[in-house]
Amino acid sequence: MMTNKIYNSLITIVGGVYQEFCMNPKSFEVFGSGGRAASAIAKLGSEVHLHTYVGKDTEDAIATKSMLESFSLHPTEIKQGVIFKYVHGLDEPKIYNTRQRNPEIVVTANNIVRFGFIEGDAVVHADRAVYDPQNPILPIGFHANGSTAKHLALVLNRFEALSLCGDSSLSPEDAARKLAQTEGAEIVIIKLGAAGALIYENQSIETVPAFLTKQVWKIGSGDTFVAHFAYQWMVGHKSAKESAYLASLATAFYCENKLLPTLKQIEEFSPRPISLNADVNTSVPKVYLAGPFFTLSQLWIVEQARKNLTEMGLTVFSPYHDVGLGSADQVVQHDIDAINNCSVLFAIVDSLDPGTIFEIGYARAKDIPVIIYCENETPEDLKMMEGTNCIICKDYVTAIYKT
Repeated sequence: MMTNKIYNSLITIVGGVYQEFCMNPKSFEVFGSGGRAASAIAKLGSEVHLHTYVGKDTEDAIATKSMLESFSLHPTEIKQGVIFKYVHGLDEPKIYNTRQRNPEIVVTANNIVRFGFIEGDAVVHADRAVYDPQNPILPIGFHANGSTAKHLALVLNRFEALSLCGDSSLSPEDAARKLAQTEGAEIVIIKLGAAGALIYENQSIETVPAFLTKQVWKIGSGDTFVAHFAYQWMVGHKSAKESAYLASLATAFYCENKLLPTLKQIEEFSPRPISLNADVNTSVPKVYLAGPFFTLSQLWIVEQARKNLTEMGLTVFSPYHDVGLGSADQVVQHDIDAINNCSVLFAIVDSLDPGTIFEIGYARAKDIPVIIYCENETPEDLKMMEGTNCIICKDYVTAIYKT
């Protein structure tokens, strides 16, 4: 049986509320896309209604959150809530309780933010709608389930945009233009990582930057961007570009502080925009991945770093993967040549492996930037690296993003 309710609140959120566990750094939250967006927009002072599926394991937590944070909760009860478990913030999470299919949630309102669901689906009818499919495998178009909107804004990552286009060879600019036609969207935003975001509106394309932060808390950053964009576009009546710029700023605040910002905090926050090197647009930067690979734990983190750096769009040279084990005559020159040809060196320094220490020193002598990921060594052991302007990070995700 479908639920169909009409609300004229300032912003209605339709999205999931999930348990989120992260092993390192240790974290547990009851948020999900819908819950986080509701909290974010309520913190900006807007009236918010949240429509979501709620399992018995999360009903008390989300009900308490809605009361404390002053948003209205409209739950559709289900047996079990979905659970996300991450090893770290860039990990592909293990997701539990995904096989259930529950009745559609149907909502009509003036302003709706719709996220893709795991445990069901939402059919919405809005004057203004912001849609984030939240699907890393097979994103579904906004209108595919019968949803309608007079004014539609899509917020997508590059994979989702190209998947909806059905053509992985398209540039982000061409993908945005195509989606505006095929999806009937007035606004298309494609998030491009360190390159910021591309915004299509009124048949023109502009960009907004991403911002440098001291730390990076990744889980929920996309939800934060969507929530702040929606607030500025729907309530603030700002242009898509200005709304996306403020959303990018709010997301940087969230990543650095692991807190959802207020309007005043966004106004007072002044991080430096990321400025990409000119050659990034003409060549793929190369990363040398330095680190020991002689035990299972060492091999695991090398494999993770190689995967995550590659997913960021970088070319990665890994001595373990690209040269392998061997004598000095067999491996050293290959490694030295690779350092000479790299744009940046990413070093895993825990255990102070002699080979890794040498590679760091060689790279700095060549004036090659070095990012160090190290959780357990003392400041004394890292003194030479600090003194030669290596960027030292205790947090793994931050180290990957700094690279």
